[in-house]
Amino acid sequence: MKGTVLYGPRDVRFEDREESRIEKPTDAIIRMTATCVCGSDLWPYRGIQKIEQPIPMGHEYCGIVEEVGSEVKNIKPGQFVTGSFRIADNTCPHCQFGYQSGCENLGFMSGAQAPQLRVPFADGMLVATPDIPSKDIVPSLLAASDVFGTGWFAADAANVKPGSTVAVVGDGAVGLMGVLSAKVMGAERIIAMSRHESRQKLALEFGATDIVTERGDEGVAQVEELTKGIGADSVLECVGAQESMMQAVHSSRPGGWIGYVGVPHGVSLAGEQLFFEAVHLHGGPAPVRRFLPELIHLVWERKVNPGKVFDLTLPLSEVAEGYRAMDERRAIKTLLRP
Repeated sequence: MKGTVLYGPRDVRFEDREESRIEKPTDAIIRMTATCVCGSDLWPYRGIQKIEQPIPMGHEYCGIVEEVGSEVKNIKPGQFVTGSFRIADNTCPHCQFGYQSGCENLGFMSGAQAPQLRVPFADGMLVATPDIPSKDIVPSLLAASDVFGTGWFAADAANVKPGSTVAVVGDGAVGLMGVLSAKVMGAERIIAMSRHESRQKLALEFGATDIVTERGDEGVAQVEELTKGIGADSVLECVGAQESMMQAVHSSRPGGWIGYVGVPHGVSLAGEQLFFEAVHLHGGPAPVRRFLPELIHLVWERKVNPGKVFDLTLPLSEVAEGYRAMDERRAIKTLLRP
């Protein structure tokens, strides 16, 4: 089969790879219905995150189960499934505590930008839909695999409550999913920080009530003005840069909550400064598997449409253009059809 391999900065190739096969009795093989490019894929694509050798790309996936290992009991061939981007058995103490992103058998999915994918710990990783979905909700089911689940975790970690005021730092796909998640969780006011018109439009569609175009201290001042000097009850940090993290910290009210899910690059926090800010910090890689049943239910019942975050759809064979479009900000998120 052909799949996506990253060789180095901006060197994405669609080339022959070995077909997926059962390697352990807990594995499943799925035939991909849709996959995509993640914002985090751009870190190695841009050369910011170094790679030592060519690597198969892709960690977001949904599709039809083709084969399962001898020890897989709950997942059956023919089912449509979505799974987490983090490998977890969903049985260890950390998984049972709700943090599959800290599993004792932790790993990271890769190779999903291909026609087939081997999924380890299939019973723990995969969640089946009630039936084969219609084509129009497949993008939303794909989003649950990572970007929707990560945005949801940002809102959950930031303790978003009904009637609360929420600020979202970052207008990429995860930030937009954070806006949607905060809306579903009942936030009354959602301040989306965005400089890009197409992303502002989608943020408003997902539930944002205010748009702040300024960044850094100027952005913080705008949040202060909108909240009459109080600050946000909850702040979602969805970038992973020093400026965005400090913008999140300073936009929070005393005693407020910050859910941070942006993969950090060059972020440092001074203990004394945090001490006097008096904020709650909670985040990290999203334990998407904890939320998957709820997210799939919301999509299946058509209560949410996170699939709108995909504003470019390409054949998998044109994956290199999908990366370029996101790198150049011509696309928020690229969906790939095998």
